[in-house]
Amino acid sequence: MNPEASDLPDLTDVRLQLLRPLLSDQVAIAAQDPLGTPPEPFPEETAGLSQNAVDKRRREFAAGRAAAHLAMRALNRTPVPIRIGPKRAPIWPDDLSGTITHCRSCALAAVARRATHPGIGIDVEEDTPLSQDLWPSIASRAERDWITAQADPGQAGKLLFSAKEAAYKAQYALSTCYFGFDGLELHFNLAEQSFTARFTAPQPPFRVGDHLQGRFAIGSGVIITAVEILNNEPCT
Repeated sequence: MNPEASDLPDLTDVRLQLLRPLLSDQVAIAAQDPLGTPPEPFPEETAGLSQNAVDKRRREFAAGRAAAHLAMRALNRTPVPIRIGPKRAPIWPDDLSGTITHCRSCALAAVARRATHPGIGIDVEEDTPLSQDLWPSIASRAERDWITAQADPGQAGKLLFSAKEAAYKAQYALSTCYFGFDGLELHFNLAEQSFTARFTAPQPPFRVGDHLQGRFAIGSGVIITAVEILNNEPCT
């Protein structure tokens, strides 16, 4: 007998449960379904969207902002507009750090007080193989060797891509620097579902050799990665 629809787990809740262990309890998290009908963003938020943005982009954007507003409420903060900055990164209130990510079927947000978390980065990707012709653009030679050594290289490539995105977002809150995928080199501990992102070039305040710690989860059709930078935590 098939279970009633009401007995089936909600994918949004399942994915939120995947994210929760990846971040400390001081970080508020929330999720929205872009395939549903997410609440309308603040006008100040949509003002940064291109007038030519397609419906898919608008849905994912709305779901991401709605998740961020929910996370702010979880910190007992009244939601405020999260505008798009000149470099396309979200602009958070001065006392908060946060991160938003979305794919076709999932939008997630994480928010914390900047006093404890100067940087947070999360990323969600559909659990589909990353095409081999994209590997050279996102992975070093050592990373490509790691990808090809895995039982599912396509999934490993997507995991690597997602983890670099999460690490990049976390460091950007401090460096405000853009750089290519070769600026970080990753090492994974699959048994512990963790990874280390090492800087291969200086991005002040980060130095060559500094590293960030991250975690990942795979399930429910998605890959989720997360990196948090704690105040006064050494990166070396």
